[in-house]
Amino acid sequence: MANQFFQNNGPYNISEILHILNLKNLKVKKKNIKIFDVKDLLSAGENDISFFHTKNYENIAKDTKASFCITSNNLKHILPKTCTPLVVKNVLLSISKVTEKFYPSSINDKFDQTVLQIEDTKFKKKVIFGKNVLIGKNVSIGSDCYIGHNSIIEKNVSIGDNCLIGSNVIIKNTIIKSNVKILDNCIIGKHGFGFFPLKNNNQRYPHIGIVIIEDNCEIGCNSTIDRGSMSNTVIGKNTYLDNQIHVAHNVKIGENSIIAGQVGIAGSSVIGNNVKVGGQAGISGHLKIGDNVEIGGGSGVIKNIPESSKVMGYPAKSIRNFIKENK
Repeated sequence: MANQFFQNNGPYNISEILHILNLKNLKVKKKNIKIFDVKDLLSAGENDISFFHTKNYENIAKDTKASFCITSNNLKHILPKTCTPLVVKNVLLSISKVTEKFYPSSINDKFDQTVLQIEDTKFKKKVIFGKNVLIGKNVSIGSDCYIGHNSIIEKNVSIGDNCLIGSNVIIKNTIIKSNVKILDNCIIGKHGFGFFPLKNNNQRYPHIGIVIIEDNCEIGCNSTIDRGSMSNTVIGKNTYLDNQIHVAHNVKIGENSIIAGQVGIAGSSVIGNNVKVGGQAGISGHLKIGDNVEIGGGSGVIKNIPESSKVMGYPAKSIRNFIKENK
């Protein structure tokens, strides 16, 4: 599936990719093979390039359909025979360079210079809006929607029917389904906190994913939802986020979940359905939180939590053990 919001400058010959990675002397069967896209392990197909940097994704890596995969020497044996490993010293830095070549526009999040006052767009009679509302290119808005004062819907946004967008909201690179409420001062769809510390210059990681907010969700005031780096950031149906919540890039939150104020969810963690998270809890990256889990307020989650568990504390443990230890 083509990337709907970021232009792909490919395809490129694999020889060009090898040059970027300083692997010019690597022997591949055909140096003129064309690489059409860069994708995550799960969605990559034939003639795509992917990356594999941690054993957390071993089960996906062994079945990837990617033709080439940037990886490390100690992980290359996990890849299928149909996938050629490209062994490098720093996997994430390397895939960043390749992604930037395919999607150069995904690096910088400069303000959208294409925006117009909503009065000068086709939405002026379709949307109920406040003062100083700006709309960018490639924007669609359904029926019965409200947009508050000083909000900016930048380019590459789709908003469904019966949605409420509060005041001082900025949205870009996002698909919002129907019956969604985005409350005041939210920022949705900007790039995540992905960069590589170098000596005198931190190199930012391209974010070519988007944010998808499913039907009947509510996003509380002053919340931030980052778009995905390689895959998408997703908020499932009927999930409610309280105020001042940060959802980092690639996070997937399931349906019917409730997350209280000041919770932070680090990148690439997957939260199940019917999950409840208490205020000021923190969930580390690349974790899996099962369905029907309850996480107490102020907890620090640093490992996977199986479904139907109730945990609390730092590090988060079963509530029964937490209460015993803190009598």
